Amino acid sequence: MSNSVKYHTIYPYEEIPEAYFFTRYAILRQPIGMPMGSERLDDDHEAIHCYVTLGQAIIAVGRLHLIPPESDGAGKDHGGPGATAIPPFGPLVSDDEKYRPAVQIRQMGTCEEHRNKGYAKEILNILEQEGKAYFKAKVGFLQAREIAVNFYKKSSWNIIDDPYSIGEIGLHRSMMKQF
Repeated sequence: MSNSVKYHTIYPYEEIPEAYFFTRYAILRQPIGMPMGSERLDDDHEAIHCYVTLGQAIIAVGRLHLIPPESDGAGKDHGGPGATAIPPFGPLVSDDEKYRPAVQIRQMGTCEEHRNKGYAKEILNILEQEGKAYFKAKVGFLQAREIAVNFYKKSSWNIIDDPYSIGEIGLHRSMMKQF
């Protein structure tokens, strides 16, 4: 069994491996007691997904989607019942064209034993580049858990809104990056 690290990109409407969703759940939802299925989003099939494998194991994940032109980015935390509402991104409330097309990065995470090795940074770089190339995005948005804010700041993402809580997950900050 090979222990080589590989980065994988899945484009909209391509098949997403079940192991990707299992890893996303194990990293982001299971530790806070959320049920299986809460890792899935209604628009996963329209998103670009990136993940890292070490040998056969998926060890880091992330996804990016186009924010529809009529949307301010508000939505639901997941596709299942009882999903918490996510607030809009302040800059998208206006009709200012300098923010369109816009993309959102969501569901970023790395297995605990593989953190601080640069995998998430590379996924973020790949998703930013794909946002610009595939969706022609001018701006990226994301909602970072409070513990991840500094990670994004190191990649030139800026806080744009006051802190808010997303259900069981906890405090978040909306962030933005001009591409």
